[in-house]
Parts: sequence; structure tokens; C-alpha cells
Amino acid sequence: MNWGEFAAAAPELAGLGQGLLERAGLCFLATLRADGWPRISPCEPFIVDGEMMLGMMWRSKKARDLHRDPRFTLHSAHAERTGTEGDFKLYGRAVEVTDPQQRERYAQTVENKIEWRPPDPYHLFCMDIEHAAYIRFGEDREALRWSPAEGLVHLRHPAD
Repeated sequence: MNWGEFAAAAPELAGLGQGLLERAGLCFLATLRADGWPRISPCEPFIVDGEMMLGMMWRSKKARDLHRDPRFTLHSAHAERTGTEGDFKLYGRAVEVTDPQQRERYAQTVENKIEWRPPDPYHLFCMDIEHAAYIRFGEDREALRWSPAEGLVHLRHPAD
């Protein structure tokens, strides 16, 4: 399921996640190394034509990981320890984008937003979303989970 479909299925959760991702401009991507250990790498997520896209340096370790095993976890980035900003997570599989028109729309979006254009060659992946979650601590604590099978579920917060 692409980002647009996810946002239509779970607008509350997608709105929280998109707000966190856009505010930070950065996320952390977890992939699986060849030896099975997890790898965590910073990435800049961009939503283009309903797709969440991640561009990566040519032949980077994280791109090689995704070629070998497309499973990923994406986590919103933040730097405050109280958890009151919230944590957003996506789980799914990465799909490499080879279509020249999609790649051009991605490059144009990046250039418009951060005044930098990715130089060729580079890897570009769309995130095929299978599950999502959100948790926030503090007075406005909240815990949400989403999957296509269950839909959006408001969970009992661990602090309650």
C-alpha cells in the first residue's frame, strides 16, 4: 500500500506521522545487513504523487540491504527524551523506482523543498506500507496501531 492509500485508510495516523516527518525532515531507516544484524541509517523522506520515497547514495549499504531484503522499519526522528512529540513508525517493504518520470518528479520535489537535486546515479525506493504505529507520552499520551486487516486501533497506553 502506498502512502496515499495509507493516508486514505488511516488519515489520523498518517497526519500525525506526516507532521513529525516534515517537521524533522529526517527519519531513521532500519534495514537488515547481509549477516542478519539490523542497520539504522538516517534518510530524508519525501511524499511524491502519493508515494513515500527515500533516495539513497549510489551503492550505499542501506540500498544494498534493501536489494537483498526489502523489509524495513522507518522511525520518525526527534531529539527530546520525554516522548511528548510522539514516535511514528512504518513497517513494510521497499520497492526500487526505475521509471524515469517518477524519478524526475522525485528529484524536482527534493529540489523545490531543500534546494538540492540528487545527482545521478542514485537509488530511489518507494515504501510499500504494511503496518504503522504511533505513541506519544506526557499529558496528551496516545497509542495507535494500524494494519490493513485491523484498521486503526486506539491502544491502551503503557503509562495508563
